[in-house]
Amino acid sequence: MAVVGAVLMVLTGAIDLDAAAAAVDARTLILLFGMMIIVAHLRLAGGLAAVTRIAATRARHPAALLLLVVAAAGILSALFVNDTICLVLTPLVIDVAAERRLSPVPYLLGLATASNIGSAATITGNPQNILIGSLSGLGFARFTAVLGPVSLVGLAVDAGVIWLLFRRELATVRLSAAATRPVRMHRALLWKTVIVTAAVLAGFLAGYDTAVVSATGAAALLLTRRVRPRKVYQAIDWDLLMLFVGLFVLVKGGEREGLDARVFEWLAPLGVATVAGLSATATVLANTISNVPAVMLFAKIVPRLPDPHTAWLTLAMSSTLAGNLTVVGSIANLIVIEGAKRRGVRIGFVDYARVGVPVTVLTLALGVLWLWLRLY
Repeated sequence: MAVVGAVLMVLTGAIDLDAAAAAVDARTLILLFGMMIIVAHLRLAGGLAAVTRIAATRARHPAALLLLVVAAAGILSALFVNDTICLVLTPLVIDVAAERRLSPVPYLLGLATASNIGSAATITGNPQNILIGSLSGLGFARFTAVLGPVSLVGLAVDAGVIWLLFRRELATVRLSAAATRPVRMHRALLWKTVIVTAAVLAGFLAGYDTAVVSATGAAALLLTRRVRPRKVYQAIDWDLLMLFVGLFVLVKGGEREGLDARVFEWLAPLGVATVAGLSATATVLANTISNVPAVMLFAKIVPRLPDPHTAWLTLAMSSTLAGNLTVVGSIANLIVIEGAKRRGVRIGFVDYARVGVPVTVLTLALGVLWLWLRLY
């Protein structure tokens, strides 16, 4: 629909083809594509699955297993795009729970919610943060220094809420070591990918251009005969890339018609110039039109606010944490729910909301308080 809308913008004369092409932010797409290439290699090498399975098999109590799932999902989502992490870990979490004869529901809910919370810590954690990083000019280190603590405390809150709600299921007697299916790993490819990934993260922290660093890492990994490029490209989320392209054109067309100015006027009474007001507005929009389009809508509004720097960080925090409110609040949630459904595990809208609502309310409150204390 985003692509259809973008084409209609051109056909109706709302924006000409050259302006539509210029509206597409290539830096955002390059950064997102580069990270997808890196994560695809980690998946193909078996690294992500191996790390999670090794950690999970060491747990000797259901509550400890939950804590490990939340920690693994949060940390991996902070380093890589959370949608991909959910795609890789969903079947693995179900398998581990089945091997231990446990209900997979609390662990899947922990995976979904923790992936959103952890992804808020970095520019590369999720698609909307990648967009914000590209548009705002915020450095990787600065971004993580401000929002990293929110994610760390949020993960603890997430684990606590799930344990409280599922304390009977998680009060099972001490678990014995379970026989697990080995994870197939391509060691040579894994070592190369780990080295390249470490270099990319070092480049981010050093302040180099994130798009260039990401593209360089992707190019280094593609220079190999160990994996056919077709396998790598099959793991790319082309739908998400095309969503971004279409939304860039739609937002530009709306800007030419003065839609951004009207939206700003509508939102001004809600207090979007404040941390609390912007967080509340982003939460509503993220669960109405999803977080990526919501951030796109704010892209032209944030620079007009009195403190754009604080506004960008607030938008990144709130649009990400708000994704936990409902099943449709984040693509990561849908990936977990649909992946579980294919394996015979059903998690309904109410089942998810039972965890998502308190987790969202608590983490957003902590995030707003932290930003208010940290930035003012």
